Amino acid sequence: MRYSTSRILTGAMLFLLFFSCNARGAADNQVLQATLKNGLRVVIVRNTLAPVVTTRLTYLAGSNEAPDGFPGMAHAQEHMMFRGSKGLSAEQLASLTAAMGGRSNAFTRQSVTQYYFTVPADELETVLRIEAIRMKNTLDTEELWAKERGAIEQEVARDLSSPMYVFYSRLLARMFAGTPYAHDALGTRPSFDKTTGAMLKKFHDTWYVPNNAVLVIAGDIDPVQALPLVKKLFGEIPSRPLPQRPEVKLQPLKPEHIQLESDLPYAMAIVAYRFPGYRSPDFAAAQILADVLDSQRAKLYGLAADGKVLFAGFNNSAFKDVGLGYAIAGFPKGKEPKNVVGLLKTIIADSLKNGLPEDLVKAAKKKEIAAAEFQKNSIEGLAGVWARAITLEGKKSPDETMAAIKAVTVADVNRVARTYLQNKTAVTGVLIPHESGKPVPSKGFQGTESFGPKQTKPVRLPPWARKATKLPSVPSSKVHPVEMSLNNGLRLIIQPETISNTVSLYGRVKNTPELQEPVGQEGITDVLEGLFSYGTATHDRLGFQKEVDDIAADLEVGRSFSLQVLSNHFDRGVELLADNLLRPALPPRAFKIVREETAAHVAGKLKSPSYLSKRALLSRLYPKNDPRQREATPGTIKSLTLQQVRNYYKKAFRPDLTTIVLIGKVSPEEARATIEKYFHSWKAQGPRPETDLPPVPLNRPATAVVPDKSRVQDRVTLVETLRVTRTHPDYYPLKVGLNVLSGGFYATRLYRDLRKRAGLVYTVQAFLQARKTRAVFGVVYGCDPPNVSKARALVVQNLKQMQKEPVTPEELNRAKTLLVRQIPLSESSIDDIGETLLALAEEGLPLDEPVRGAKRYLDISAREVRTAFKKWIRPDDFVQVTLGPVPR
Repeated sequence: MRYSTSRILTGAMLFLLFFSCNARGAADNQVLQATLKNGLRVVIVRNTLAPVVTTRLTYLAGSNEAPDGFPGMAHAQEHMMFRGSKGLSAEQLASLTAAMGGRSNAFTRQSVTQYYFTVPADELETVLRIEAIRMKNTLDTEELWAKERGAIEQEVARDLSSPMYVFYSRLLARMFAGTPYAHDALGTRPSFDKTTGAMLKKFHDTWYVPNNAVLVIAGDIDPVQALPLVKKLFGEIPSRPLPQRPEVKLQPLKPEHIQLESDLPYAMAIVAYRFPGYRSPDFAAAQILADVLDSQRAKLYGLAADGKVLFAGFNNSAFKDVGLGYAIAGFPKGKEPKNVVGLLKTIIADSLKNGLPEDLVKAAKKKEIAAAEFQKNSIEGLAGVWARAITLEGKKSPDETMAAIKAVTVADVNRVARTYLQNKTAVTGVLIPHESGKPVPSKGFQGTESFGPKQTKPVRLPPWARKATKLPSVPSSKVHPVEMSLNNGLRLIIQPETISNTVSLYGRVKNTPELQEPVGQEGITDVLEGLFSYGTATHDRLGFQKEVDDIAADLEVGRSFSLQVLSNHFDRGVELLADNLLRPALPPRAFKIVREETAAHVAGKLKSPSYLSKRALLSRLYPKNDPRQREATPGTIKSLTLQQVRNYYKKAFRPDLTTIVLIGKVSPEEARATIEKYFHSWKAQGPRPETDLPPVPLNRPATAVVPDKSRVQDRVTLVETLRVTRTHPDYYPLKVGLNVLSGGFYATRLYRDLRKRAGLVYTVQAFLQARKTRAVFGVVYGCDPPNVSKARALVVQNLKQMQKEPVTPEELNRAKTLLVRQIPLSESSIDDIGETLLALAEEGLPLDEPVRGAKRYLDISAREVRTAFKKWIRPDDFVQVTLGPVPR
């Protein structure tokens, strides 16, 4: 039961009226809802998966509320919320956010703007203070906006460099012409050039008020104790009358066609329909309709299974008042696009004529109901579900959403299909791949610009925030897995969790195609991967998928495999997984289809700009005889035989190269017994193959430009090889230095210099990828073509400064905090726990490496960071590959 009230109550009355507990041990689902006197709606959901809390503060204003001619006003104000408020400067906000060691971001949509934090649970008050200050006021000065304008215009350039985004924006304009939904929230460069700080300030003061906001808090917190804190910090912020919102009056839809060139390796066809929005009474039935059409047992998916297209399916995208539904297919360049559009329309028409299959409707409802249980497996995800239900769907809780799903009938689905899936008014689209020019050498790095980074003075935080700057101790981990190995060599890792009635399985067969594929058979791994979906020795493709649907499971099989299943179906789920992984059908007809599809996909990929940029990087980074230089071609794939695929499967898929991680409501004893029951017969054949790539020498500096006429912004990748492996002692000081460079937004050097001060980029990220035998270090950013060298100059100068001078005590502590507090954050979702354990196992690292690493990070000195950067990082030896227009 859920309660809400317009009054703030305390003590026993608050407990009785707001507190709801569904007893499940550690899975206590405690929910409290309240509305403050100023109109702020508050939802607090307890989830004890990890000592972490997520806040989502949603303002019910987005691009729909933007003034005419300024479609990105809400988006611009979202950016400016990070540029400072009275009582909290941008520098203080960035330092404080980094000091908490959590994650924070924001996004703007048509009808909402949302800000979120995910931090250790003991930092809840700090986050709430930040949000209360930003709700009260924002600076929005002309000077600050002038600095932020460059960054947001780079975001515009980035999105306009994506043909899929360009298609999407044109689709909105045609589907919702004459309404605020005819454009998204991104904005345009011309409108940002006309935007002023005063306009932004007016937008904030109009819409950023408590009676136009919803605050969702989820995590390991006591709702009864958290509510008075919310009242204390937000309760005195005055409400204000809200302006009338723009009306949404849909015009009759006319059929139109959109055709664009793209940088994808394949062509795409799309048939789009108006669909119900979140607030429509038809939304639940429309969701089930979309699920049915997208089922692997439906006819759209069958187009790919029968070799008529590379992939096909159906999806829907909802807004508050309107929505989109679209059938989509990918196909090789050269195939007639009109014929593919015709295939999609024919399947939709047949669905209206014959009705949707009752068994697929039931399966879709089962899947949606199961998904509700899986939502408990992520603290961030749970907060998002509650925020969406209240702010977009207009519901009191996600339970109401699920009740609507349960009430959907087959007749409802067919009625909604007939109402909305109208081919005569559908908007169709085709994206045709263009070929990239060949990589060409550029002039190289011209490092003469004077953009030297300035030393930054320590930031003095407000008194209430200073506790957040204290260096944390090593957090205690809640992950204590049980490890064991089966007699056949399969490694099993089990982490019991009772937060939900689910079990999640994550598995991987360690496989390195560059080393394991026979010469002349390059691409055989991809063909094998594509065959797993065609059933097993005991079930054909459709029969197997029906068995999976019957238990409402998500099951994927290949070198990486997974299973998400309700705990009462755990045994059956593992049985199906093992059947597919150990006894794939590999049918001859399917082999011919997959071989042709794979060859066609590779033919397009070899000419695509993104692939050519990758090849340009690899060819300059590694020696000519390095395994990473191998590549599949249509010829190597078309020459494959089914027997070769079967032989490769037997050699590559082995239990002694396999790790399975199980997390959920299952005991170690039950888990082992179940895995042994279905996997014990799996035996390794022949000698164990080599799966670790050989070490590589240091690269020489090089540059290349890969032309991509679909991009307006250049994507720049700087990479160099290192002789530091994952187990090398210097890995840890390098990681600390990495988080000084780009770990915490404006509080870190690259973001501060390239974005905050210079406005050259929207994002910039330094990275270190270290494995058992080789490592690379690099920086990635996007910018306008004239600024490529300017941005690189700042990157290089920052790296050289890291080598010359020790980082400041404040930077050192901040970087350590970011790394150490990754422990609780990485345990705040079942998926994160599973992927972390799987990665540690594959690298041969101890499963408690995060805790061991945290201890090492805390001991590192500024001198060790400088020494490591001086010894290993070579700022002038990067391989630079630029994708997009030729830098000017």
